Amino acid sequence: MSSAKPQILIIEPFYGGSHKQLIDALVECLNLTDYELFSLPANKWHWRARTSALCVSQLIPTDHNYKVLFTSSVLCLAELIGVRPDLVTCRKIVYFHENQLVYPVREVKKRDCQYGLNEILSCLAADIVLFNSNFNRTSFLDNVQPFLNIQPDFKLKHIREKIENKCEVLYFPIKFHAFPNRRRVLDVEVDEDVKLEEDCLHLIWPHRWEHDKNPSLLVAVLLELNKRQVNFKVTICGERFQEVPQAFEEIQEKLGTKLINYGYLSREKYIKTLLTGDIVISTASHEFYGVSMLEATYCGCYPIAPNKLVYPEIYPKVNLYNTPNSLIKILYNWCCHPGPFRRHRDNFFESFTFDKYSSKQLVPRYLDKMGIKI
Repeated sequence: MSSAKPQILIIEPFYGGSHKQLIDALVECLNLTDYELFSLPANKWHWRARTSALCVSQLIPTDHNYKVLFTSSVLCLAELIGVRPDLVTCRKIVYFHENQLVYPVREVKKRDCQYGLNEILSCLAADIVLFNSNFNRTSFLDNVQPFLNIQPDFKLKHIREKIENKCEVLYFPIKFHAFPNRRRVLDVEVDEDVKLEEDCLHLIWPHRWEHDKNPSLLVAVLLELNKRQVNFKVTICGERFQEVPQAFEEIQEKLGTKLINYGYLSREKYIKTLLTGDIVISTASHEFYGVSMLEATYCGCYPIAPNKLVYPEIYPKVNLYNTPNSLIKILYNWCCHPGPFRRHRDNFFESFTFDKYSSKQLVPRYLDKMGIKI
């Protein structure tokens, strides 16, 4: 039995959702003796961002042989290195699922600048900074100086230049191989409540129930389609929290039988539902990658997303809308003409490729950053 100590230290202060998916995808390709993982539950995000460095500093052993430290940007790496200087010699890699410099807040005056400052400090302390999209990288770097300029009495300079050369883009690795590889439901057993008639399109909105995913726009669009007596069915799923968005209040009563799924779905039912979907919709005002959109697209849903954020980087222009009215127009036309829509969707899948977002292609590149060849 080997007594060698792990050389890879993995820290995830918010071990849930896409953060957990990334870590799990990486460690699946490592030996148990290669790494140690220290994580905190995926709740109370604001406290994780504030205190996780102090928390994990007390968990990580002082007697170690770590060569690589991999963490997400939720952790303030500079704080951790400050209280655990024994980790400073590691190759320090920080992964950005999102960035706080452009996170939308309801009131700018109430923005807590500490979160963005932590991310800037982490970049300065890191050796390699990875972003999950070009949009994420660009929006972060372009806003470093404007963000620091918020400070009223002391101007910090040349911070972007110190960070930029460390920054790379490495797409989030999605385990497409864990999904059925057929776009339409042929031999996959599905629940009776999601079996739809051929002349009725199934719309899916699979996002977190938070204001940055703009549920109010979704509701406005669906109610307008309903008002026009369009034939459609809709699933509103995704992770939900204690407070239901105000926009979703009474949506069940207003849409009636057209709303066939409402609320979080188990993984099994989520996949079955995606396989019966026709269109997956994003109404986001804040999106750096969009895992759920790509998952639904892989399962055969035609993506429709805003012509901004990360989406122009991933989807063709024809899949993007500019205004709420244009979204309504697109959905109205497709719902009224399901036959032509399905032919159009087939053409989309003829040319769209998933390879560059696949874990099979991407995980080896992550491990290469850690100095591991597979």
